[in-house]
Amino acid sequence: MQRWGATDEEVGEALPGDDLVSDVDFVTTRAVTIAAEPAAVWPWIVQMGQGRGGMYTYDWLENMSGLDMHSADAILPEWQGLKVGDMVPLEPSGSGYQVVALEPERLLLLHVDESSPGMMGREMARAGGASTWAWTLRRAPGGGTRLVVRWRQRYGWRWRDPFALALRLMLNPVEFVMERRMLLGIRERAEH
Repeated sequence: MQRWGATDEEVGEALPGDDLVSDVDFVTTRAVTIAAEPAAVWPWIVQMGQGRGGMYTYDWLENMSGLDMHSADAILPEWQGLKVGDMVPLEPSGSGYQVVALEPERLLLLHVDESSPGMMGREMARAGGASTWAWTLRRAPGGGTRLVVRWRQRYGWRWRDPFALALRLMLNPVEFVMERRMLLGIRERAEH
């Protein structure tokens, strides 16, 4: 689950943002090949977020958690101007990941820690946590795009806390199901 679709080389390579979060508890590197050029994939990535283009996952499942998520099936011009410093919101109050690096058609690097605004920043402060989410696009051999996504998470897991232990055990399968669907959702949209 932690390396779905990724090659050994992709799992082992350093990606932008790897140095932003130390002492990580959880790392995933996942990838998908898309039969479309990076210019056709990029617009779907930069419009991600709650209240924007959605997350291309299972909206019904996200909405059971009160996230009010609606995944777009079209490129939305109003959300194409993403820039460093912007927030990619993951929930209705607007908290989420902040854009810390952006290279059009190549890289979107997102970060959250205890200094981040809103609910996610407060949760990271409570737990001593931080996270990066790197979205890298490269030309695939033979054409198309290779989308490689790495998520790095540090979260102050307290192993004697039953809630924290249950959360840790649930995190991997739930996060895998949602991110896998996200990658497939982006591929479906970019290819059509």
